[in-house]
Amino acid sequence: MREKSLSKKVWSRALIIAFISFILSSFLYKSGILSGLENKSYDSRMLNTAFSVPRSDDIALIIVNQDSIDWALENRGWSWPWPREAYAQIIDFLSAGDVNSIAFDVFFTEASLYGENDDILLGEAEARSGRVIQNIFVSESHHSKRALFPVPPVRDNAAKIANVISLKDKDDIIRRARGSYEYNGQTFPSLGIAPLSLTDDINENDEIDSVRLRYHKSLDVYNPYSASLILKSYDAWKEGKNLCESRDLLSPSDFDETYVFFALYAPGLFDICSTPVSQVYPGVGVHVTMLDNYLNDCFVKEVPEFISFIWIFLLSLFAAFIVTLSEQKSRKTVPLIIFGFSGGIILAFAIPYLLFIPGFWIQMVAPLIAFLSSFIFTLGFSYTAEGKQKRFIKSAFSQYLSPNVIDQLINDPAKLKLGGQRREISIYFSDIQGFTTISESIKDPEKLIKLLNTYLTEMSNIIMESGGTIDKYEGDAIIAFWNAPISNADHGKRAIEAAMKCQARLDELRSDFEKEYGKKLYHRIGINTGIALVGNMGSQTRFDYTMLGDSVNLASRLEGLNKQFGTYTMCTQATKDAALQFGSNLKWRKLANVAVVGKKEPVIVYEPMIESQYKEKENIINDFAIAYDLFYAGNFSAALAIFKKNAELDPPSLKYAQKCEELIQNPPAEWNGIWVASQK
Repeated sequence: MREKSLSKKVWSRALIIAFISFILSSFLYKSGILSGLENKSYDSRMLNTAFSVPRSDDIALIIVNQDSIDWALENRGWSWPWPREAYAQIIDFLSAGDVNSIAFDVFFTEASLYGENDDILLGEAEARSGRVIQNIFVSESHHSKRALFPVPPVRDNAAKIANVISLKDKDDIIRRARGSYEYNGQTFPSLGIAPLSLTDDINENDEIDSVRLRYHKSLDVYNPYSASLILKSYDAWKEGKNLCESRDLLSPSDFDETYVFFALYAPGLFDICSTPVSQVYPGVGVHVTMLDNYLNDCFVKEVPEFISFIWIFLLSLFAAFIVTLSEQKSRKTVPLIIFGFSGGIILAFAIPYLLFIPGFWIQMVAPLIAFLSSFIFTLGFSYTAEGKQKRFIKSAFSQYLSPNVIDQLINDPAKLKLGGQRREISIYFSDIQGFTTISESIKDPEKLIKLLNTYLTEMSNIIMESGGTIDKYEGDAIIAFWNAPISNADHGKRAIEAAMKCQARLDELRSDFEKEYGKKLYHRIGINTGIALVGNMGSQTRFDYTMLGDSVNLASRLEGLNKQFGTYTMCTQATKDAALQFGSNLKWRKLANVAVVGKKEPVIVYEPMIESQYKEKENIINDFAIAYDLFYAGNFSAALAIFKKNAELDPPSLKYAQKCEELIQNPPAEWNGIWVASQK
């Protein structure tokens, strides 16, 4: 109950922090404080997802670039500005086909320098076409509006008069466009929408007020035609040439069912504006983009506000969840926090970017702030409120308990109380051979302690890396177990393989120990698997996480039993079976059916070995197995002959040979096939 209560408290705290971060971020979002940052993130998304914006093939762009101006001067004798006759010729050429509209992003608000007749020529061309759209420019001051209209011949003959004033945000960037503009009670459509009014492509039910535009990175995607190319094609058309066969010229039919925009593009002539994709974007691009977005139905769509609020809350909750979860997994705190923080940041950026590809805009800055604030608040609270207690537990017990035990104590300090549980564990006992003699021969206490500490550190690292729990050290002895407090279904395999690694590591260190201390170190290991009582045991003021039971005593006896067989590692059949169940690749020699001191019931014990050791002694082990069966069948003489064969090379064979001689000289009254251990 205590654990559940604590967990509930921790998660309730996380929920509260997430909610506070949500409220804070939502306030910043609604107050407009974050608008500048959100606009920057919006622009970044626009620029980096421009590849996904569809382009209409029904839009054409004709531009007066520097090459056109140079050509007109050389071939027509026109200096800049051109006579309006030039535009009349372009209108006539385009209108000879089935063009949808011709929208001019050029102002004709002043009379032509070439005389009144020049304006009339342009007006007549407009009248013949019936597809020309001209524009007005409205200058706004704090107190008044003033509109500049085209000169009368141009204004009166245009099919539509449109507005070219765009909507600028506070940073002067054009992210939106208006569908229409009212002046003196009259409504003028925007230049980007006006062409639709000349065709059936606009839906009468569409109310286009303010829309968010999706820009291409450049107007080059429309492959602009130079005005000089149109004028050249006009000349050929007037001469009656077959333009369809010409590769260098255009035909009026090339513009059939096309919305044409005409704009100035020469340096110093065209107007520029700031858009999300460029600080120097041609002004006509705003109108082209608006029409293109409408035709492809790809205006930027803001997700419903409630979804933005849900997104803000989810990121707040995710941050609090990650930090709180890391508290429950203290050994994984740093990687879990790094992974969670990185994941949250990636989500905060990735989701808005991915949604922008199909054209959906969701808030990015407010959710990101929600995540960061929730993460920092939760992390700070965790360290100030609980960090001190956790750091104390970790520093106080890290030298005595395995990291797994420390994890559980940090996650639930309530476990620092008396109590235990019955469970199957694998138990490890080891002892250095002849350590008393070694300690007596090393006169310097500090040197002896250094030797012992080096040995215990190396062996303990192997045990704990395999998931084992160090129970205690008793002088040079190491006592450990697996499957508590953390559950490991393969505890038998872990225990026996850790024992083999300990033997291998001591083999590597043996020559170094001999050089420094003048002694070779060997240790004996006994391992058993069985049911034991595991938990905190001791007094109310001092206790250990330890184990009790017959299984523990048996493992202790096996460590000492190694002496009677000349072996260094021994385990019970229960451990062998548990290891094999989970795929252990070790080899096994059946050593004895033995009754250890203090137990009447015999147990079968084995000597584990790695593949190379087994192959090196394979013939000896095979002989040993034959003699083993003879021995426990009571045929001591026959067993003796085989054991003697390998006695000088194999300590267990020597021990059995000696036992056979003893039993031959003093035959038992009744042989029951059990080796009775004579010492611990």
